[in-house]
Amino acid sequence: MTIQDLLNKKVMILDLQASTKEAAIDEMIQRLVDHGVVNDFATFKKGIMAREALTSTGLGDGIAMPHSKNTAVVEPTVLFAKSSSGVDYEALDGQPTNLFFMIAAPEGANDTHLAALAELSKYLMTDGFAAKLRHSQTPDQVLAAFDAMSGVVGQEVIELPSQEQAFIVAVTACTTGIAHTYMAEEALKKQAAKMGVGIKVETNGASGVGNQLTAADIANAKGVIIAADKAVEMPRFNGKPLISRPVADGIKNPQELIQTILEGKADTYLAKEGAQAVTSGGKTSLGGAFYKHLMGGVSQMLPFVIGGGIMIALAFLLDNLLGVPKDQLANLGSYNELAALFMKIGQAAFGFMLPVLSGYIAYSIAEKPGLVAGFVAGAIANSGLAFGKIPYAAGGESTLELAGVSSGFLGALVGGFLAGGVILVLRRLLAGMPRSLDGVRSILLYPLLGAAATGFLMFLVNIPMAAINTALNTFLENLSGSSAILMGLLVGGMMAVDMGGPVNKAAYVFGTGTLAATVANGGSVVMAAVMAGGMVPPLAVFVATLLFKDKFTAEERNSGLTNIVMGLSFITEGAIPFGAADPARAIPSFIAGSALTGSLVGLAGIKLMAPHGGIFVIALTSNPILYLAFIVLGAIVSGILFGLLRKIK
Repeated sequence: MTIQDLLNKKVMILDLQASTKEAAIDEMIQRLVDHGVVNDFATFKKGIMAREALTSTGLGDGIAMPHSKNTAVVEPTVLFAKSSSGVDYEALDGQPTNLFFMIAAPEGANDTHLAALAELSKYLMTDGFAAKLRHSQTPDQVLAAFDAMSGVVGQEVIELPSQEQAFIVAVTACTTGIAHTYMAEEALKKQAAKMGVGIKVETNGASGVGNQLTAADIANAKGVIIAADKAVEMPRFNGKPLISRPVADGIKNPQELIQTILEGKADTYLAKEGAQAVTSGGKTSLGGAFYKHLMGGVSQMLPFVIGGGIMIALAFLLDNLLGVPKDQLANLGSYNELAALFMKIGQAAFGFMLPVLSGYIAYSIAEKPGLVAGFVAGAIANSGLAFGKIPYAAGGESTLELAGVSSGFLGALVGGFLAGGVILVLRRLLAGMPRSLDGVRSILLYPLLGAAATGFLMFLVNIPMAAINTALNTFLENLSGSSAILMGLLVGGMMAVDMGGPVNKAAYVFGTGTLAATVANGGSVVMAAVMAGGMVPPLAVFVATLLFKDKFTAEERNSGLTNIVMGLSFITEGAIPFGAADPARAIPSFIAGSALTGSLVGLAGIKLMAPHGGIFVIALTSNPILYLAFIVLGAIVSGILFGLLRKIK
């Protein structure tokens, strides 16, 4: 199918009257509806605007290609429109747009609109073609311009050497794999297109690996960009120039990352050195390395905490609904048979929390050999140790009992770094072994010596960590009054500082760490404050765009609507575009509302037994109505502050 087959003379608009983006879209959609190409104006417009919310289809150079694959489309069609005065279409280059191609594809079409986009791009990149369209006065002249250029376009595509376009590959990943992963992907693709660079981006998201890089992709690439806050598969990049940064840099600084690769300033990655990744300077700061490895463990731990925590919470909820005699309240959560089943499943999943955390911290540090030692460290931290009788001096002995005393989250955290360090030391010690014994080293020596050394070292680590863990749990159990307000204010406000960055994740990790000791007692006040504070920023964006419409563009107002869902789902990252575009006004506004909500949750002593889920786990709080009211109040406060501080667009 050629582009001429899709261009419909009847729907062409050669004198577009609209002067704004949304008005232009409305005018073109109405033409499609009037000629029976689209049977539902609202449905098709929703699809068009959803695509615009991702990235403007105003490509620059006066050209825009809005498109949608939509159930309202009766037949695949490309509408051509021309404006003599130009339209403020929010194009990537900020210039007015006067040539429009609205692509309408039926829902069942086999990527017709994508094929049309590719075909159109060949024509529009040809010198002089856009000028011919601007001078066309009739639909026949438009079609004639395509017909006259079709042979030339074909020749240019064939003759263009592939070496003329630089090609790079990238991997994006965040700890939850929900928002940052895909926002970084979009930002890198958008920037690469502006710079004329070919790029393929692999996403390591919550649903798995998307658009996976092949060996050929990596071999043909000039370099590799890693924009990730967790461990990704690295050995495949051995010998390639590579730059590794937090996922936030992929969103905020894509041009810098791409330019570093193009200018040859990235260091060559050597898998045999065992480093998970290096930065463009070849060095990683201590704090940056700690955060990266910690997030590598947390990202793998979260599914176990979420699944197990919610199952345990449902066990308590079921027992409350089914009824438990007063003399059996000690068995709440496992009294009724159905509740007991939920409890057992939840405890099984929750039991993996600390070993997985420790294991994948070690994996992030030392790659695959670190897993065994890391899991051992986490299991010891989880179970506690019974030392029995240990001789400490000639003729004497002492009994040190630690049975059943868990060092908890802190012990697993320290154990993960300890296990990773042990494997790195073993690598150095065993580096001189013959290559013929590589299999023995990987299969036998690393697991055996790593587990043994880490286990014995954990005997020492578990003693102080257990004491600290016990003291922390006691403090959290006794949170009330001013201490609870202050704690809620702190963690709630932290959730809005960078909305998914290190500060946000630090608060979230702390919150999830309190669940293990509190879930059996109705949940954690800290976790409740963390989730409530994290829900405020996206909801505040909606409030601001609703109450102060004149201060936001049409695209921003549409994005405000999507933030309702993101806020209610506890996806703080939905507010990032607004925070990044206007940090001096947005971020303080968000912090104020989130801190207010967190402090109110602490004051009321509301507990939460689930580490994620937003509105969908509201029933698992100790006071759902009050909890929701505090979130709404914080969102209104933040939204009004943001709207008042924002300048009129």
